[in-house]
Amino acid sequence: MTTLIRNATILAMDAAHGATPFLGDILVEGDRIATIGHGLEAPPGAKVIEGRDRLVMPGLVNAHIHSSETFFKGRYQNMPLEVWTLYAYPLVGAPVIPERLLYLRSLLTAMEALKGGVTTMVDDFFDPPRFDLDRLGIVFSAYDAVGIRANVSNAIIDRHIFDTLPFAREIVPAALQAAIPDPGFTVDGYMDYCRSVFASLHGRGNGRLRFMLAPSAPQRCSVPLMEACLALAVEKGVPYHTHILETKTQAVTGEEFYGKTLIRYMHDLGLLARNVTIAHSIWVTDEDMVLMGSADCSIAHNCISNQKLGAGVAPVRRLLDAGVNVGLGTDGLCSNDTARIFDVMRAAGLIHGTATPDYERWVTSEEILTAATIKGARTALLDHVTGSLEVGKKADLLILKMDGFNFSPMNDIRHHLVYCENGQSIETVMVDGAVVVANGRLTTVDEDAVFAELREIVPAWLTEHAEVEARNKVFEPYMRELHRRATIRDIGINRYQGDMPFWTGQNRASA
Repeated sequence: MTTLIRNATILAMDAAHGATPFLGDILVEGDRIATIGHGLEAPPGAKVIEGRDRLVMPGLVNAHIHSSETFFKGRYQNMPLEVWTLYAYPLVGAPVIPERLLYLRSLLTAMEALKGGVTTMVDDFFDPPRFDLDRLGIVFSAYDAVGIRANVSNAIIDRHIFDTLPFAREIVPAALQAAIPDPGFTVDGYMDYCRSVFASLHGRGNGRLRFMLAPSAPQRCSVPLMEACLALAVEKGVPYHTHILETKTQAVTGEEFYGKTLIRYMHDLGLLARNVTIAHSIWVTDEDMVLMGSADCSIAHNCISNQKLGAGVAPVRRLLDAGVNVGLGTDGLCSNDTARIFDVMRAAGLIHGTATPDYERWVTSEEILTAATIKGARTALLDHVTGSLEVGKKADLLILKMDGFNFSPMNDIRHHLVYCENGQSIETVMVDGAVVVANGRLTTVDEDAVFAELREIVPAWLTEHAEVEARNKVFEPYMRELHRRATIRDIGINRYQGDMPFWTGQNRASA
């Protein structure tokens, strides 16, 4: 398929133009961008898209999402992460989601993402109790059918839950601790599983769908597991995707367990590297940020989720100054409640203005757009493939109408995209050279049929999940106490929330 987009406003996000728009044409041949220029002639048989009053830009990258939360959208409110996880990721009694619902859940996640302009998604989903190649294949099949580009993995935890949380062993009654079994994974067994995935699923969909390694967090995984995962990630050229320092409890965890921050712990183990992408990175110290920048690792900034769970504000300006690559993520759809990166862009553009009175250091619209596109692609190790409009790269792009509310009257396109746009103006979405959204409708699946099936079968599953939530409520008082202790704990180290010092304990008093 050959497509010529002509007379359009182009936001290339490449090294030559950055976020500076220009007028031009884009010729797409097959799955790649063939030419960008002016006055291009349409080859015989090419489809021509008139670009007047249209903006063409790279597809957005969601650098961190959990599709396993999609059916819980709008379900939980006013809970810190340590309490929220009891219900979104139950400790006891959660049955395996049926295969059809697993497929539909994955499909729904990708459908919403694509219609919101996300062409690349990094999905760290959870599917207990065991790793199953066939079930992972169901997720790959859903993403293949809808036409999205995705890095996919199911998160791995090989330590007992109460060995991953500070104070848990002393707070939670022994009888309740005994009710939670050990994960039961061996490093060799998990590596065998991963190699099977690379041999059978990795690269499906003309290379659109890739497997990545996703050890959940350093406090949740054994050192041998993390070392093996990083080695395999480097071997295969895929991300090592993890969570570090999302909450105050996790800030306390490093000091309690290892006598150092979790970033320093990773560094000392040799586990900070270019392949490493860290979700959240809120409670990092100055030293942490230097270590991260020196290692050339990335973060996925999930500012809406971090606000909803009361986790804090990542020090994005300071991370950028330290040389850390920053992408944007929604996080899961019950700690954010949408898959729209446009929402995250606006929130990220606004929240950092509250972090410091030094307005010259506030995050700019251009930096937000960069994080949502080319630097987001870099978090996924896909910046050579997507994230900018360049000759030879994959044709992953959006066409937005600029004659509606979100761009009228026109001032600065960058500001309009970050602060005015919400995905409403998207007319066309292209992935791998194929149009997957046309005139605001998906071309790859029957949206109405999917929603009809979801209405028919999901309510009964949610009723069953409500019973699981009730069984897990017994743990809530102990998680609340754990959260309280971590919040007030004096760990004797300056922490930063946003880009302004946030002192705790004696440090706060002495300030």
